[in-house]
Amino acid sequence: MTSRRTKPNRTIRRLVIWYRRNAAITSLAESASAAGSMAGSVAGAATSVAGAATSVAGNVLQPLVFDPLRRLQQSGIEGEDAVIDDHQRLWVAVDGMGGDNAPGAILEGCLMAVERLPVRIRFVAESEPLSRCIDACGLREALEGALAQGLISLVPSGPSVAMHDEATVVRRKRDASINMAMDLVKSGEATAVYSAGNSGAVMAAAIFRLGRLSGIERPAIGALFPTRDPDQQVLVLDVGANTDCKPTWLHQFALLGNIYSRDVLQVSQPRIGLLNIGEEECKGNDLALKTHPLLAAETRLHFAGNCEGRDVLSGDFDVVVCDGFTGNVLLKFLESVGGVLLDVLRAELPRGRRGKVGSAFLRTNLMRIKKRLDHAEHGGALLLGVNGICVIGHGSSKALSVVSALRLAHSAASHRVMDDLHDLGSTPQPAATCG
Repeated sequence: MTSRRTKPNRTIRRLVIWYRRNAAITSLAESASAAGSMAGSVAGAATSVAGAATSVAGNVLQPLVFDPLRRLQQSGIEGEDAVIDDHQRLWVAVDGMGGDNAPGAILEGCLMAVERLPVRIRFVAESEPLSRCIDACGLREALEGALAQGLISLVPSGPSVAMHDEATVVRRKRDASINMAMDLVKSGEATAVYSAGNSGAVMAAAIFRLGRLSGIERPAIGALFPTRDPDQQVLVLDVGANTDCKPTWLHQFALLGNIYSRDVLQVSQPRIGLLNIGEEECKGNDLALKTHPLLAAETRLHFAGNCEGRDVLSGDFDVVVCDGFTGNVLLKFLESVGGVLLDVLRAELPRGRRGKVGSAFLRTNLMRIKKRLDHAEHGGALLLGVNGICVIGHGSSKALSVVSALRLAHSAASHRVMDDLHDLGSTPQPAATCG
């Protein structure tokens, strides 16, 4: 008796045809792998059909699955599933009035953070707005539980600094939440401070209250950018603190970034790059031309040469230094990439049933790519060069962004990066050969 071959299910055949016709979309990741959520989804759907159809779907679709996407799907917020030892918790001061969504989203993020991260929160905010927000957002029960466990402490403050205020207003509003949060770090009652408020005011408060590190003329805002390797990030500084810079300032930014990358990101020998329009040392504007010899002569770091714009996310550099104007343009451009990429793919997907099927399979992965490229999803940026750990959050930060920023603050504090930053000021620097 001859056996009859079971024909593949019609739905499976259509999926195979769709992926063959739209192979360009599947080239989002540079390398393909044989594991991932798409294969799991297809295999799960096929198990309800004939066994032979399952085999066909697995054999044809498996080579198209992206391994980097699988790794993204598996990555969550660090410490989310770990058992937290209360004795290992570090105090972090939070400016509860900073940000467009304060104090509700900030408090919600703090309540999430104390459950997922080994931190305790000193939440500094105005009493009346906070009380109204607690009831309006339904956070009363969760807050009372955190207060009872000693995970959160409420610190009342005076009138806060608004997002539209001038940075110098921190001198007049001495009891503003951002000033009081900085004072908690200065007095040793907190190991780090976080604020999603007016970035200029945060920087001014940090300089006035915490002071600058010895040997550092101007602090810099350092932001972590993704690279093509999901396990690697590149630190870019300055991204907005100093729009006009001197060569000696960029030299100092490189020293700050080198210590942070080595201590916190655990890069044994960070590769430092100078953002420029070409790899040759003779290229660039006056600032780049004068900075290059300073970095090349510096023995305390590994200068890997000029970094072109296309190489920032390549993974070839661990730290990239530039002036704040250029860095901020780069930061804002990166923030738009994820959304634009998603819009382009939506427009290019086929219409009709094929497009709907393809969108259903790709939607989750594309959203993860968007989040990976969106700097706002990383929570915040470090203010390096002040005498304390300070994280500046995105003005539109919501709860999950707050959790990510507090994870960043905890990482910097737990690695004792400030010890090496203090030593930086006591180390003699080479004489500058250009102004």
